[in-house]
Amino acid sequence: MEPSTMLKAPFHSIRSMRRTVFNHLFAVVYTIALLFLLYHHAFKLFSSTTFPSFFISISMFISDLLLAFLWFTAQGFRIRPVTREVFPENLEEMIDKKDFPAIDIFICTSDPYKEPPIDIVNTALSVMAYDYPTEKLSIYVSDDGGSELTLFAIMEAAKFGAHWLAFCRENKVLDRSPAEFFRLQKTKNSKTEKIKIMYEDMKRRIENVVENGKVAQYITSQQEHEAFSPWTKTFTHRDHPTVIQVLLESGKDIDVSGHSMPNLIYVTREKSITSPHHYKAGALNTLLRVSALMTNAPIILTLDCDMFSNNPRTPYNVLCYFMDNSIRPKLAYVQFPQCFHGVNKNDIYSSEMQRGFHINPKGMDGLTGPHCMGTGCFFMRRALFGGPSAMLQPEMPQLSPDHVVTNPIRSQHILELANTVAGCNYEFQTNWGEQIGFRYGSLVEDLYTGYRLHCQGWKSIFCQPQRAAFLGNIPISLLDALNQVKRWTVGFLEFSFSKYSPLTFGIQAMGGPLMSLDYIQYGFLPLWSVSITIYTFLPQLTLLNGIYIFPKVTSPWFFLYAFLFLGAYAQDCLEFLFSQATLRRWWSEQRIWLIRGLTCYLFGTLEYLMQILGIATHGFNVTSKAVDDEQSKRYHQGLFEFGVPAPIFLPLATAAIINFAAFLYGTMLVLKGGNTEDVFVQLFIAGFGVLNCLPIYEAMIIRTDKGKMPTKTTITSIIMASGLYLAAFLMLQI
Repeated sequence: MEPSTMLKAPFHSIRSMRRTVFNHLFAVVYTIALLFLLYHHAFKLFSSTTFPSFFISISMFISDLLLAFLWFTAQGFRIRPVTREVFPENLEEMIDKKDFPAIDIFICTSDPYKEPPIDIVNTALSVMAYDYPTEKLSIYVSDDGGSELTLFAIMEAAKFGAHWLAFCRENKVLDRSPAEFFRLQKTKNSKTEKIKIMYEDMKRRIENVVENGKVAQYITSQQEHEAFSPWTKTFTHRDHPTVIQVLLESGKDIDVSGHSMPNLIYVTREKSITSPHHYKAGALNTLLRVSALMTNAPIILTLDCDMFSNNPRTPYNVLCYFMDNSIRPKLAYVQFPQCFHGVNKNDIYSSEMQRGFHINPKGMDGLTGPHCMGTGCFFMRRALFGGPSAMLQPEMPQLSPDHVVTNPIRSQHILELANTVAGCNYEFQTNWGEQIGFRYGSLVEDLYTGYRLHCQGWKSIFCQPQRAAFLGNIPISLLDALNQVKRWTVGFLEFSFSKYSPLTFGIQAMGGPLMSLDYIQYGFLPLWSVSITIYTFLPQLTLLNGIYIFPKVTSPWFFLYAFLFLGAYAQDCLEFLFSQATLRRWWSEQRIWLIRGLTCYLFGTLEYLMQILGIATHGFNVTSKAVDDEQSKRYHQGLFEFGVPAPIFLPLATAAIINFAAFLYGTMLVLKGGNTEDVFVQLFIAGFGVLNCLPIYEAMIIRTDKGKMPTKTTITSIIMASGLYLAAFLMLQI
């Protein structure tokens, strides 16, 4: 155990994980095996005498070369994985609460129909009720959709908060999201029943407003009428003025027990169809400027609108790092893992993303630090203004992290300045998004911003306490889950092929390849689609045409294939089990990895190529977190959701048909006395594909509910499978 600092009572500790030595030894052996495999492919490629044999050899060579590249880059996560522990009790003993830094909390939303406002309310209330000095807390809600429905919900949260914060304090409530508290609460008493009735009344009003699309029926006071006055007939979500409403002001607004409430500010930035807005990164930069004028806290927490606080003492865990002077000068952010509630038993869509949100960050933490995940991340404001040794001054002195705020947040001067810096053209010819703030240039602004900070010399820390700091919602529709990853895929490729590519700029800026390997792995993740597509179709189509492309079972090369396959899967499985995941959830992760390769990775890559060619695409889509009762029931039964006809399902259904046909044909060959040695590997691959496609066959043939595979998609896939077989047959006859 390494002490974090020379203090008598350390704030935190770090230790290397036991599997590190094994990882290093396995990496050496596996690398040698990969080199032998690539040699084998090269030999077959140069020995090809016909076009079909050349096509097959070059396809398999490309596929395995990409797999080798992605496996190699993943070793960056396995070089020095670490675990950490914090000791907040030591922090509280040594530092007075009046010396704790202030915290600005940014909550982002953009569509009240895909991101239900009641979720935003629960998230806001959960952090407003942090067990932290309320005068040091400020909550900023960014409504990038510019919806009066969202403002109404936040106004309701402010009213209910006066009762909820007092209730949490008096009853030492641990679950400070009201929805989560009432879901888990079993004990009934008069106080609990009273606050629950108030919450249900608020929830009903918010849901009625969303359903009707109008807030007028619940607006009674003149002050509230004025708050909604900007929403005129010309106000649209793509073209509207800035709206900033201070709903609570610390020191002036108090709860029912007489305690001060934290600041609560609603912000929707100005938008124009003629000006770029840079999606979530642009919204965060607007909050960065507005908050600098109003509160300018040195620490910033970024949260998604559905990611509520699950531990009211989370800020103390963060301060164990930020208050340690031995690491603070270069510490940019502390990242908590993304955790979710409502995940079904086997996590059929792998929504937990165990590898990306839990396993890999521990590996990065042993180097320079984990990537930024966009939510559950505590930033030092100073880190967003240049490198550790040289701060970049913004164009306005009041926006500097060193600026001391003296005016009240409701003062006319501050509100006028805030409206100015939230203007849609404010960033023109400034460093915002390039050298200052959250970085532009990729749809994965979180990963990209964290990467750029690491390139500047900043470090980060992965904090994973036993009780999750935050819990979020997950998409329960397969289409929503795939579209979310498709958006990330486009962002990964934008990041990889930018002038700040981790392959070129990253290696130089971070002083070597170790940390850059991790970002290369993320940036080039969509390349899985090439290898998965080849392995999903080529061995099966050649088998159907009586051509055997893999070594016989008795060949030494067969054992090389077997080692590479089993070795990679065994290591991956062990890492999942060591991170407290179940075997069934690990299998779900493997299955969804193959599904993503044929769907979101593939379609995301195509969308990126279309952008490069200047062809219009759908662009940014918000992942729906709205819950449909029937979908929810099927999801918790472990059933995949295919109910909406979508092109993204066609390659998946086609692959299911091709693999089933190949497996059936290969099995018949074996039963008829065919040479099992020749057909074994292709039969195994087809059988592996069939096993992973079981939910698809069920949706195509057996199911009768609304989540089944649409008939149109099934028929189109059969036609596509037949066309692929015919094309393969004709090519292989050349």
